[in-house]
Amino acid sequence: MGHAGMAAAAVRHLRPAGAPPAPAPPRPALRCVGADERAPVPQDVFRRVLGSFATGVVVVTAPADAEDPHRPAGFACQSFASLSLDPPLVAFMVGRTSTTWPRIARAGVFCVNVLGAGQGELCRAFAVSGADKFAGVRHDPAPVSGSPRLAGTLAWIDCTVHAVHPGGDHLIVVGRVDDLGASEGDESPLLFHRGRLR
Repeated sequence: MGHAGMAAAAVRHLRPAGAPPAPAPPRPALRCVGADERAPVPQDVFRRVLGSFATGVVVVTAPADAEDPHRPAGFACQSFASLSLDPPLVAFMVGRTSTTWPRIARAGVFCVNVLGAGQGELCRAFAVSGADKFAGVRHDPAPVSGSPRLAGTLAWIDCTVHAVHPGGDHLIVVGRVDDLGASEGDESPLLFHRGRLR
């Protein structure tokens, strides 16, 4: 029985026998907040406060494309999350000025590589712009997308781009999971907290 089924069973159990079903509560109307409705938060304060939230670190990769057939694409990302179980969806956020994102968008597929605590240098290699990020990095093709699956990571998630939504100075990329796997070890994840890898 899923969560919805359990919730319905609990409601049936708590309602007196023969009582009519309770009306559903009204759903609040959703709308976007206008730019003129509240004072903007100073960027330095925003960074400092949100930096208190520790996140995992991933490298998002995509296969080489016709415009750059000899180099796959990849970048380090700490804005990644699972999104939906049915259908299986994940999401990552990427800056609108990213030079790697257009290559991932053209490919239409990507692989999320979850980094372990000992992969700080690998993360730094994928955080720079312009260099050959894959130089000396062992990888094989993910089974569905062919995106680079980096060796030694904690987990990998092979995806097709499902949707892209605007999010201020970033884009919210939703991926449908086609395949995934995790290592058998018990290594801790690489974390990003207060501007530092930990």
